[in-house]
Amino acid sequence: MALAIFDLDETLIAADSAAQWARWMSETGLTDDPDFIAKDDQRMTLYNAGQLDMAEYMQFSLQPLIGRSAAEIDALVPPFVEQRILPRVYPQGLALLRELQQAGHRLLIISATAEFLVRPIAARLGVSDVLGIQLAFDEQGRHTGHTDGVLSFREGKVTRLQAWLAQTGETLDGASFYSDSINDLPLLEYIGRPMVTNPSPALQQIARERGWPIIDWRKEQSPAERAVTA
Repeated sequence: MALAIFDLDETLIAADSAAQWARWMSETGLTDDPDFIAKDDQRMTLYNAGQLDMAEYMQFSLQPLIGRSAAEIDALVPPFVEQRILPRVYPQGLALLRELQQAGHRLLIISATAEFLVRPIAARLGVSDVLGIQLAFDEQGRHTGHTDGVLSFREGKVTRLQAWLAQTGETLDGASFYSDSINDLPLLEYIGRPMVTNPSPALQQIARERGWPIIDWRKEQSPAERAVTA
């Protein structure tokens, strides 16, 4: 069956996992910068406007993890996923993943969030194939504060997907891509079946102009669910 590709943040979960992680790091003492959340919020505003310098954002957001091994970083994530992400998963998104799996589709999540966050979240959603921003480590296996390889952001998502297709032997015949973000326009245009999901205003306008399908699970949330996901 065909490949079904999903963005993560605001598409399958009613939150931005990177922004939630920034708050988690601040609240749990991983960063002692009192302005860390305010600085992150400023960058998230740029992201939502399609104006973020992702390389600069990653350099900023990874500072608290410098000097830690991959195992040490991974060990920080499970309680974050349990407490901050799983309550924000769209039930409709989870149901769609299950439906597509049962129909024989191969699922892939490709996100502009760091892969050490995306992979455990995807695992809890039942998805094993993941592409996210990769961290760089020094010869001693300690994180340097930098990223490695092409950032899976904007056109970089297309580049990373192309490399993954070459590696796995998968094709885009009948493939679909679900996303909420204007930043994903390059990949939405590249995929044969764009499925605009919980769209930002800018992407919703483009989808309407082009006649792309629009899915909006936000309208189906109860007031209590909306309070949790805020």
